[in-house]
Amino acid sequence: MREPLYRQRPVGPEAAAFGRCQRINDFIVMSEGNSNVYLIETPAGNILVNSGMGFEAPVHAHNLAQFSEAPIRHLVLTQGHVDHVGGVQYFRERNPGLRCIAQAGNAEHQAYDARLQAFRAARSAFRFQQAFVETFRQYAEAGYTDLNAQDSPTPDITFSERHTLSLGGLEIELIAAPGAETNDSLVIWLPQQRIVLTGNLFGCPFGHFPNLVTIRGDRYRDALTCAAAAQTVLDLNADLLLYGHHAPVEGAEVIRSEITAYRDAIHHVHDAVVAGMNAGIPLHQLQQDITLPQECEVGQGYGKLNWSIRAIWEHYAGWFKHESTTELYSVPATAIYADLLQLAGADALVTRAGEKASRGEYEEALHLLDIVLGADAGHPAATELAIVVHEHLLRDARAFCHTGNFWLEGWLEHQIRLLRGGNNSPLSY
Repeated sequence: MREPLYRQRPVGPEAAAFGRCQRINDFIVMSEGNSNVYLIETPAGNILVNSGMGFEAPVHAHNLAQFSEAPIRHLVLTQGHVDHVGGVQYFRERNPGLRCIAQAGNAEHQAYDARLQAFRAARSAFRFQQAFVETFRQYAEAGYTDLNAQDSPTPDITFSERHTLSLGGLEIELIAAPGAETNDSLVIWLPQQRIVLTGNLFGCPFGHFPNLVTIRGDRYRDALTCAAAAQTVLDLNADLLLYGHHAPVEGAEVIRSEITAYRDAIHHVHDAVVAGMNAGIPLHQLQQDITLPQECEVGQGYGKLNWSIRAIWEHYAGWFKHESTTELYSVPATAIYADLLQLAGADALVTRAGEKASRGEYEEALHLLDIVLGADAGHPAATELAIVVHEHLLRDARAFCHTGNFWLEGWLEHQIRLLRGGNNSPLSY
């Protein structure tokens, strides 16, 4: 009987910390951060895999230098996200002649990220701001206060399908594999040692359903593309998988079992959504009804099934649900909240919301409270009840699926802070 690996692994990312670095084997070192950075050592110089956020690069460099100070000849980017590319310039400046290698879609992805930097920073703040404040405090205590800037690098070498690399007797194959986070993902295959480095090809935490839509804001990720990426790695039959976050995954049998479950979970949910769409089943019903069979159980610690079900539906069908003519116009439902409040009365709506909350109908309670708070943001009774409802939802979120859910917990914690009079401001990279 398979014991799903996600139950024993952490979920959320953490910024790089001084000293959080370890040797994986006799020639690979891992420095953990918002995305792991790996140093592959050879007699002819080293290869760096990813560079962290810009502010993390000096921390990674410090950590890796405890194991090797040989020059870095190549820097391979497993994808174009900011937590992979931000430190490239820092490592370039300290390693003359360094060659940066990426998949051909890297430029498009970095341009896409840059285009929406302000939007995405504002919408990510609820989850990362407090953690970054603590990280920077720890850096300051260690004497690191002049934070390195974020880079938007131009790779020296790009490829579309496969690229081979040989250094110091080590053979490396880079394989394009668009995956769960970006269209420019690649995997690094060491055929002699049967080691694969995947970055965040399967999403942030390993062993979880892919995050086909992020609540911080991003374009939809295609389910079948994610499943195809999983098959690419499955076909390698690796003995060791070095992931974008947290510890390695060891053993060919475990790796095969976990990636098979991940691939099959994607196909199961995708096919169930498509069947439901063709049968005319409403989206909300599909979100409530579709579950995973035991044989392909994976975690939901970063994305959730009901979010991904909606992402698949809208990826195919767009935003128009054919439920109301108002969907085709621009006036939101919130525009008539004041009318509903005047007609029904705030007290009646809050009382009904309380009744629903007492029965555990928290989502329905929030719909009612949204009407009150949408028209009267400071309503004391509605605010107090909204805090209680969010606290119940947070308790459930933390207990969800063995690991909780990184994004849902962060959002609920953020909403509770706001309801209690807190504030939020955008992050800057």
